[in-house]
Amino acid sequence: MIKWEGVMPAVTTKFTSDDKLDLFMFEKNIKAQMESGVHGIILGGTLGEASTLTQNEKEVLIKETLLITDGKIPVIINIAEQSTTDAIAVARHAESVGAHGLMVLPPMRYKATDFETVTYFKAIANSTSLPIMIYNNPIDYKIEVTLDMFEDMAVCENIQAIKESTRDITNVIRLKNKFGNRYKVFTGVDTLGLESLVIGADGWVAGLVCAYPAETVAIYELVKVGKIKEAMEIYSWFMPLLELDISPQLVQNIKLAEVATGIGTENVRAPRLPLQGVERERVLGIIEKAMKSRPILPDYKNLK
Repeated sequence: MIKWEGVMPAVTTKFTSDDKLDLFMFEKNIKAQMESGVHGIILGGTLGEASTLTQNEKEVLIKETLLITDGKIPVIINIAEQSTTDAIAVARHAESVGAHGLMVLPPMRYKATDFETVTYFKAIANSTSLPIMIYNNPIDYKIEVTLDMFEDMAVCENIQAIKESTRDITNVIRLKNKFGNRYKVFTGVDTLGLESLVIGADGWVAGLVCAYPAETVAIYELVKVGKIKEAMEIYSWFMPLLELDISPQLVQNIKLAEVATGIGTENVRAPRLPLQGVERERVLGIIEKAMKSRPILPDYKNLK
């Protein structure tokens, strides 16, 4: 059972300089997330460079995360597979090792029809008892999960949440108007984080949270108690950093930010490479400016 609400980081995978898993820095980051009050951990997404990981590395990361979190917050495994058979295998394995939920993308590489996409999601849902979040991101994955498709999937009780990344913020309201609390809605776009929460999103699957967990959770908690002005002050400071998430190089960008806050390294796995030249200087400039003006946060864990 997952309480689908709050801030859930799509965490990065840490690598050593010789391209091995850096479990020391990975643990340091996960602990920083937990200390800041995040509400769950999402493993194996785009930000986690999942497509470059071996099956053994994925196993290690799942087991390590379950060990570090020790049942205090849910651990959610991302599914982004090319075949339904493979997706079901990942779902069943995640359940067998003790994961608490799944985040499921549409079929990869093949642009499935609406019917094929719904059939794919239903097949995964029917193969496991784990609760599921559907990731709706037509910008990056070319398949939009429409309101009609969500209505069709409502028969699957374990499909419970939506990561809303269409970039059309009004979709949060459309989903809430049509389904009420049948589905919990998370924003999946960092630069729409506060706005989405204000108009009714239940949570935020975030990227820059990987480097700035306290600031991200503070925004969520302030909005939750109606302190919009206080949340806006943090969010305004945060925006130049949040824009680093909406880029093909979001992994490199966010890892540079993790270096600045001491909870990561910039090591990425090829074909990704560390940022170079003018673009590297631009991103470092944004991070440096933000670090010099980092806000003093209220006691966001004890708001009333």
